[in-house]
Amino acid sequence: MKGIEILTERTKLRLIELSDLDSIHNLHSLPETDEFNALGIPKNIDQTKSIIIPWISENKMVEIKNYTFAIENKSDGKFIGLFGLKLGNEKYKRGEVWYKIHSDYWKKGYATESLRGVIAFGFKALKLHRIEAGCAVNNIGSIKVLEKSGMIREGRARQVLPLKSGWSDNFGYSILETDERKNN
Repeated sequence: MKGIEILTERTKLRLIELSDLDSIHNLHSLPETDEFNALGIPKNIDQTKSIIIPWISENKMVEIKNYTFAIENKSDGKFIGLFGLKLGNEKYKRGEVWYKIHSDYWKKGYATESLRGVIAFGFKALKLHRIEAGCAVNNIGSIKVLEKSGMIREGRARQVLPLKSGWSDNFGYSILETDERKNN
């Protein structure tokens, strides 16, 4: 499935490449994007490279189980962020999404637009039944993105996210192939 692209009105999601290293390192190094992320800020670009090399390798497999996309602005080609879709056991037809958006693009609808594109890709191209996501309970931005995209909050897991600020509860969300999807 090489050359996979997900196109939305304003974004293009494509599988990451080593040439994205500088942009990804910059994204991972921003304190504001690290607040609700368990990955942590990398010590240097070599640490970022060691994180993304396995993602790039996964993207090159014949049968991809863990997609990692770069999000680009269609109008100028600039890097907006990362989007992941990890597939579960084939029998359950389930995937889990995550995303990390550069703070320059917050509150502009890019995350919601990208999530809707990945949801459509998951249901149409990959024939998934269920797509899940989780976010820290204080991550208001992500909560809005998930809910605007039609995902439904299913529950709360207590103290499962090891954030810099301490252990955080996590809201679990999902959308089913049979759920109505939002386009606004």
